[in-house]
Amino acid sequence: MKKFAVFALSALFSATALAGADHYVRKEGGLTQHLKVSKIKREVNVMVDVDYEPAAGDAGQPCSEDFAGEAKAVSENELVLKKQAQGEAHYCQLTIHLSGDEAKIDDSADCASYFSGQYCRFGSDGKALTKIK
Repeated sequence: MKKFAVFALSALFSATALAGADHYVRKEGGLTQHLKVSKIKREVNVMVDVDYEPAAGDAGQPCSEDFAGEAKAVSENELVLKKQAQGEAHYCQLTIHLSGDEAKIDDSADCASYFSGQYCRFGSDGKALTKIK
């Protein structure tokens, strides 16, 4: 029993040593974007959430959307997360470009139509999200 407990603890610590999460955020007006990239061994999970609360006189409706799943590492600094709209032949693809303490997100055309809407877009429009330290 003692050997099993030692083995279980060592497995837990080795898995924890290979796990990590990076958080990035961008705020602009009433828009807030958050990106979380979690790495556990060779698996990379991505979660993007977007909130929009228009200020007085701004266009749009308040919204809150998220998009998450296992991403494919295309290169050391590029991740791709792709999901199909339920019951549709349309996909939303997020391409995440990591560079030092910044991340930029490109979203495919179907993301706004089938996943997020006009004001809670997942893409960062070429603007960087800053890594939270």
